[in-house]
Amino acid sequence: MRKMRLQKREIRDNQKIQELIEICRVVRVGAVDQEGMFIVPVNYGYDLTEREDGTLGWKIYFHSAKEGRKAEAFADNPNVALELDREGGVIKGDYTCSYSFAYQSIMGNGRLRKLETEEEKRRGLERIMEHLAPEADIEFEEAMLKAADVYCIEDISFTAKERKAK
Repeated sequence: MRKMRLQKREIRDNQKIQELIEICRVVRVGAVDQEGMFIVPVNYGYDLTEREDGTLGWKIYFHSAKEGRKAEAFADNPNVALELDREGGVIKGDYTCSYSFAYQSIMGNGRLRKLETEEEKRRGLERIMEHLAPEADIEFEEAMLKAADVYCIEDISFTAKERKAK
């Protein structure tokens, strides 16, 4: 992963990164197909682990219809980009072009894998529900598991960044 240009804005604290991943509800997944690049916003669930080197290992789960542009692109090329962000409000400036925006964001790349087994699909869907609606009773009927594709973005390399409000 390329080094961040403004390293003073990089978020390196794993706890802060985990909080950002938890508070966001949508990840934007970028892919490419014969028509060009496209971005799709999806709700997600995740698994986080801390590696031996202290960095975070991250897997993102989401579901999708079995056919359409997304499904075709994902089948042809498993390499994706991802982005999620948290808005922090307008930063007022002294003149027009000195206005900015406070935010926290994560940008990265990963490799997409369609989950094949019922066990894997259940795990992915459980992670999604735990993230989006932790209070909900989680139960999946077999027909539901067959009707949707569930994906996992793995081997994610990412950077986290923030612009603080003044």
